[in-house]
Amino acid sequence: MNSPAASASASASRALALNPELIIGDEPVSALDVSIQAQIINLLKRLQAELGLTYILISHNLSVVSHVCDVVAVMYLGQIVEMAPREALYFDAKHPYTQALLSAAPEPEPGRRRQRIILKGDVPSPVSPPPGCRFHPRCPQAMARCAVEVPRLHKLGDGRMVACHLHPA
Repeated sequence: MNSPAASASASASRALALNPELIIGDEPVSALDVSIQAQIINLLKRLQAELGLTYILISHNLSVVSHVCDVVAVMYLGQIVEMAPREALYFDAKHPYTQALLSAAPEPEPGRRRQRIILKGDVPSPVSPPPGCRFHPRCPQAMARCAVEVPRLHKLGDGRMVACHLHPA
């Protein structure tokens, strides 16, 4: 029986056989233990540097995203709510959903704690999303406008984009 590392290596070999410029990874390390995840992440970074690869990485693991990605897009109910260079997003998130998401991530520095943002209510159905901003029923900063007007994804500067009425275009 193949080990998870051997299986992941074989998958990577097949993906690279045609010399792609872009690789899309959907939860590429989610089913692996932490030590194997680290090996795969290191492999991804090495291949990116050696072969000039671009990755689109789909993941719920914010730690993996922070190690592999240069630009991060955060989605809520199928729509991008914020996109920014990794450092800008992780250290100064603008969208309330991004802020809540990052507040739930484990803090890598021992003794350092984040202010946890607890969202109220249930996630709406993606089949029948609420009118206006899809996040407004759970947003701690929602205003009347959010319930009726869909915010546009617009540039804020420094390579950052956000879809939120708190940050007007």
